[in-house]
Amino acid sequence: MLLLCNYYVTYRCNAFCEFCHFGVHENFKNSPFANLDDFKSNVSQLAALGVKFIDLTGGEPLLHKDIHLMAEFAKELKMQTSITTNGLLYPKFAEKLSGKINLLHFSLDSPDEDEHNRIRKVNCFKSVLQSLELAKSIGEFPDILFTVTNETYKKLPRMHEIAAQRELLLIVNPVFSYFGNPGLSNEALDYIENYISGKPYIYMNKGFIKLRKDGGNQISEPKCKAVSRVIVISPNNEIILPCYHFENEKIPIDKPIKEIRNTERLKYYKKMEGRFDFCQGCTVNCYFEPSFAFPTNYYAFISLTSKFKYGYHKLVKQKIKKINFKSEKS
Repeated sequence: MLLLCNYYVTYRCNAFCEFCHFGVHENFKNSPFANLDDFKSNVSQLAALGVKFIDLTGGEPLLHKDIHLMAEFAKELKMQTSITTNGLLYPKFAEKLSGKINLLHFSLDSPDEDEHNRIRKVNCFKSVLQSLELAKSIGEFPDILFTVTNETYKKLPRMHEIAAQRELLLIVNPVFSYFGNPGLSNEALDYIENYISGKPYIYMNKGFIKLRKDGGNQISEPKCKAVSRVIVISPNNEIILPCYHFENEKIPIDKPIKEIRNTERLKYYKKMEGRFDFCQGCTVNCYFEPSFAFPTNYYAFISLTSKFKYGYHKLVKQKIKKINFKSEKS
């Protein structure tokens, strides 16, 4: 059952993060931008196939001049939309995106300006804070996304304070062991797990913590659903298999997506999801979040309390805030 589309609207980025590869990889500097007509065709088909969530991602998604039109179109199809941005271009799109993004995330990697800017290799710390305030001023309630590493995990209390002071949610996004990065140590995982317990304005999927402590995905008993529950589309109008991070094959979208999903090639990838040699030890959050969407395994059950907490904050508390905001403005 397809749940999520990770739609890469471009691979270009205007930051050069230590734990990422988009901004520094030569192949991405001249990445194309997803064609708007292709996007509308693909997303219409995905909605008909039952996809409920679409992550407009990159690179930096706000580099796409039509990002607001993409968000608007997906929203019209009753999809839940999400965007993660470094904040540099948000002022340009703030009004255009208002009301069109369900999950708006601003990346902040440290409470210390110099450290954040060093990690991103661009001066964007102030831009994030300014964009947070701008978003709130127009009735948006974004999340702060903290990609935590073995060097920054002890900054968690101060990061939490930044979020709580603004009555925003801090999402703890554990760096995964990819692009040459080491994954989080057990010491870091224990610290995070102990800190977040019972605290408001902070979220991390507890299933992620357990998965990491258990050594990640095991190909002998895979938990990944990267093909059956997620579809990844490139700026070049291709389906990427089995996932973006371990791109093994690209299939051009030159026929209806439903037909492509029923080909023998796709059936092979569904059968092999989580079982390829490169799947051993994988902890890529992008695919385990939807993989744990239903309580069908131990990690999914562990995730339930985290998901309820996040859902309550986003669907209840922030909805009340938005109602109050509109009432005050009227």
